[in-house]
Amino acid sequence: MQLENKVAIITGGSTGIGAATAILYARAGAKVIIGDINVEDGEKTEAAIKSEGGIAEFIRTDVTSETDVENLMQVTDRAFGRLDILVTSAGVLQGANLRVDQFDEATFSSVIDVNLKGTFFALKHAAPIMERSSGGVILCIASGAGVRGGSSSVAYGSSKGAVNGLVMTVENQLRPLNIRMHTICPGGIATPLKLGQIAESAKRQGQDPKEAVERARQSLGEPEGVARILTFLASDDGSYVRGTIFTR
Repeated sequence: MQLENKVAIITGGSTGIGAATAILYARAGAKVIIGDINVEDGEKTEAAIKSEGGIAEFIRTDVTSETDVENLMQVTDRAFGRLDILVTSAGVLQGANLRVDQFDEATFSSVIDVNLKGTFFALKHAAPIMERSSGGVILCIASGAGVRGGSSSVAYGSSKGAVNGLVMTVENQLRPLNIRMHTICPGGIATPLKLGQIAESAKRQGQDPKEAVERARQSLGEPEGVARILTFLASDDGSYVRGTIFTR
C-alpha cells in the first residue's frame, strides 16, 4: 500500500476519517494537502505529519465556496505539478431526529451545500489536473445512510445518497481519463461528526450527552480503520477494486 511520490488532496482532513487518512497517506509516502474550514485542527494534523517526517500543507478551504475549492486545487497544481489522489471527506450532520415536516429549509440547504455541492466542486476542479497527470484515484466519502439505509437526519441521508449517485454518474465520464472512482460508505465510526450527533440526540431526549457518547464509543469503529481502506484503494494494490465500498 505504498503511495511514494503521490500527491493527495483531502477535503475535511482536519479531524475524523479525513485526518486519519492524511496521516496514513503521509506515512505511505504521499505528499498531503489538507483542505478544511477548521483551521486549528487542520494545522494540528499538518504538524503531526511533519513531526513524523512527512510532507503536508494545510490550506483553509470552505468546500461550499467554488472559489475556495478551485484555489485548493490550483495551489496544489502549482506546488507539485500533479494530482494523483483526491479524498472528499468534508461533511456535516445537522437536524438529527427531526421529522420531515419539522425540518427547516436553511438546515437542509446547509447540509446539501457541504456534503453534496462540496463534493461536486472538488470533482469539477480536480478532474482537469488528474487528466494532465495521466490519471488518478478519487475516493468520495458517503455513508451507509442514504445508500442502503436511513439516517437520523433527513438532510444527511439525502446528501449522502446523492454523493453515491454523483459518483456513479461521474465515474463513467472520467474512466476514459484513467481516473478510478469509488464511493466509500462507512458505518458507525467514532468521528466528531458522529459523536456530536449522539450528544445532540441525547440532549434532545433529556439524557446525559457525555454518558451517551461513552456508551456509543464501545460499539463504534475508529477512523483509522476506514483510513486503512482508503490507503489501500489509493494505492496500485487497489487498482482491481470497483464500485461502492462499505466499511464497518
